[in-house]
Amino acid sequence: MKHDMILSSPPILRDFLTYNETIRGKSSKSVEEYYLDLQTFFRYLLKIRGLAPNDVPFEKIDINAVDINLLSTVTISDLYSFIVYCKNDRGNSAATRARKTSTLRIFFKYLTSQVHLLKVNPAELLEAPKVKSALPHHLTLEESLELLSSIDGPNRERDYCIITLFLNCGMRLSELCGINLSDIRPDGTLRLVGKGNKERIVYLNDACRDAISAYITVRPNEGVKADDKNALFISRNRNRISNKTVQHLVQTYLDKAGLSGQGFSTHKLRHTAATLMYQHGNVDIRVLKDILGHANLGTTQIYTHISDRQIKNAIDSNPLSSVKQKKKNNDITKK
Repeated sequence: MKHDMILSSPPILRDFLTYNETIRGKSSKSVEEYYLDLQTFFRYLLKIRGLAPNDVPFEKIDINAVDINLLSTVTISDLYSFIVYCKNDRGNSAATRARKTSTLRIFFKYLTSQVHLLKVNPAELLEAPKVKSALPHHLTLEESLELLSSIDGPNRERDYCIITLFLNCGMRLSELCGINLSDIRPDGTLRLVGKGNKERIVYLNDACRDAISAYITVRPNEGVKADDKNALFISRNRNRISNKTVQHLVQTYLDKAGLSGQGFSTHKLRHTAATLMYQHGNVDIRVLKDILGHANLGTTQIYTHISDRQIKNAIDSNPLSSVKQKKKNNDITKK
């Protein structure tokens, strides 16, 4: 949890954030999202209750006045009004509003069920906006091969290894940047630390093992900062490679491969790995769930989509696909 978040939080919010990070094991990113969502809600609540000065801009409203007495006045109507405000005044998408709804549910459940500061949970029946389900955007097999072929330059072995791991293991950006040398095991497996500091083991195929071996031979050892000596991927500044650097290098190679402007990113490489395993490797969806480190099967099931080409091929494979009616006497014929 960031220090400035602690300083700007009223005690009731500070305790909630600490609980989620230390007890529930939520990642720093998740805790920060909770803070930002609730900061916006608290400001809105102070505004509609007339407790914020009219001449103070919304983003400058001090939320330290929020306590359990104020929160005990919250109704489900207030919560829905806040979601409407987020849509109309803040331009939040359905996905963002759904996340804010989830944060409110978690927060008020904590106040009622965990610390028993409220007797009634106003968010218990709060419904989230419907989010349009979109198929994951991914590279085709041919585009993936083109991307790998585009890798060159002074950091060729490192960059090739990074993109190979993305495309074969489906790991998250933070997981890749967090890999340590000690996470690579002699049995050909790799330890990853995912969301909520949850560990999982992935198996490295031949391509991954070869790419790691090639990179290890040229990986910088001299001048690496003490705290980063165990990091697998090292930047030109001799420290652990950052998320931003990896995002930049992936975008650079996407441009070189002629794949820019299509919405591809490091996370889309994770989608690509999952889709290729499902479509070309016939990987069971439950196995794919464990590989990706998903908490529930529902998150993984989005990869069960079938490409348009597969649909067309399936229809064309019907034994009746070439049967046509004769024009003159209505007899059925097969070409």
